[in-house]
Amino acid sequence: MTTRRGLLLIAAAVIVALVTWWVWPSDSAPAQRMTAGPYRVQLTVGGGSAHTGDNTAELEITDQQGKPAAPDRVSVEPAMPQMGHAVPPATATTVTPGHYRAAVNLPMPGQWEIAVNLSGPQGAGRATFSVRAN
Repeated sequence: MTTRRGLLLIAAAVIVALVTWWVWPSDSAPAQRMTAGPYRVQLTVGGGSAHTGDNTAELEITDQQGKPAAPDRVSVEPAMPQMGHAVPPATATTVTPGHYRAAVNLPMPGQWEIAVNLSGPQGAGRATFSVRAN
């Protein structure tokens, strides 16, 4: 009986360790790049490590040929659909041609979806990025 209990405890510890490893946020996440209508968007949140609270969202926006694009409007909308949370959209400001920045608040840790909305002379687009905040 004691051997069986010991094996069950070891199995439980291994499962807990694997689940923790699987859901624990990474210290650094690579920038993500997606197509949004006529634009290509690269998003980096929190310098590559999104965290609970205030973060900076850095956006590199190009046309399909890779040249800096200048949409008239760029906004970011964080949401956590699995928890029913949404944060009001934040307007991104131009830093340099093709480089935009917005402040986003992620009020709790976990998996967030950040939608980037763009519109300008080339057209409109939307890209949704998956970001884990710790």
